[in-house]
Amino acid sequence: MMNAPDIASIERQARALLANGRFAEAEAQVRPLLASGSGPLALWGVLADAIRPQGRIEETRAIQDMLVTHMPGNLTARFNLAETLLLLGDFERGWREYHHRYGMPHTTMIERKVQRPRWNGRPIPGKTLLIHDEQGYGDTFQFLRMVAWAKARSQARVVLEVNADSLSIAQRCNGFDDIIARGTLPPAFDMHCELMSLPMVMGLKLTDLPGNMPYLCADPHRIEKWRTRLAGLPRPLVALVWAGRPTHVNDANRSMALADLAPLAMPGVTFLSIQKGPAAAQAATPPAGMSLVSLSDEIEDFEDTAAILSVADLLISVDSSPVHLAGALGRPAWVMLPFVPDWRWLLERTDSPWYPGMRLFRQPAHGDWQSVMAAIATHLASLRGP
Repeated sequence: MMNAPDIASIERQARALLANGRFAEAEAQVRPLLASGSGPLALWGVLADAIRPQGRIEETRAIQDMLVTHMPGNLTARFNLAETLLLLGDFERGWREYHHRYGMPHTTMIERKVQRPRWNGRPIPGKTLLIHDEQGYGDTFQFLRMVAWAKARSQARVVLEVNADSLSIAQRCNGFDDIIARGTLPPAFDMHCELMSLPMVMGLKLTDLPGNMPYLCADPHRIEKWRTRLAGLPRPLVALVWAGRPTHVNDANRSMALADLAPLAMPGVTFLSIQKGPAAAQAATPPAGMSLVSLSDEIEDFEDTAAILSVADLLISVDSSPVHLAGALGRPAWVMLPFVPDWRWLLERTDSPWYPGMRLFRQPAHGDWQSVMAAIATHLASLRGP
């Protein structure tokens, strides 16, 4: 008599393969046990996580849908489905499922407990609505556009609470009556809404985007400072970011080394490193032939970044917060995206509904940054000086 397979052991082995980027091998390990169309839900979860990075998004959605049906209380399964739905452009259901982003093991610590009801998108004239940001800087820059929409819809007095690093830029945004830094005591309010729950409660559709652009602006005094600083450099001036925040859950997929940008080195282009974090040190040894000026140590805050983007001719960046800042400022940006990108970039298209004028350069296969560099180099050659 044959022994039953050790499901827990198989799942551990497959998860180890996934952690090392060996997606096809992980798929091959669990497929035989699911061939009948049934089988342990844990292995179906492995299969979804194995085929999604391979670009089989519709098949992933079908499996994730099944998992949510069978495990409605599993918030991680619901969040995974949400990101796939949003990636496919299914905003109606995607935003509803995205509400489950809290309650997972790694997010429960950052959930904000608010002793007031969440705004439901209906008018509340005479009331005060607290809108508070919650996640990364890029998320804040991307969704600040919706504060003015919420003000108009709610007819309420709006108090906006944002992280301290984004506060001064957000102060020049429209749609709030009062603004405070996260961590300070807000004035009395009747209802609240997380910044990234506004799409759910307001029923955001792709056709609603982008709204009034630009919706952020740089500080004129900082612009003048950086215009003077960069005045002697040959144009075009191209700001560069090649790595995101190392602690981001998907950083290995979205980031690269400055050396990988070697194909972009060409006469007539001045590159400006606005890279922050550990990767900024790579600017000391740029690729051969790349005229690179590192501004990283001179950038004190996002106000400096915004001003540099307002003076530079173009930003070339991986998927990180400066991309969203450039987009919100209405500045040109070329974004280097992994084969299966974050949900907000959707699939296949070279433009972004969120930011007019932004151009997306996607890996044609997992890990293929070389093709991305070749495509960008071709376009960059047409911008360079004589």
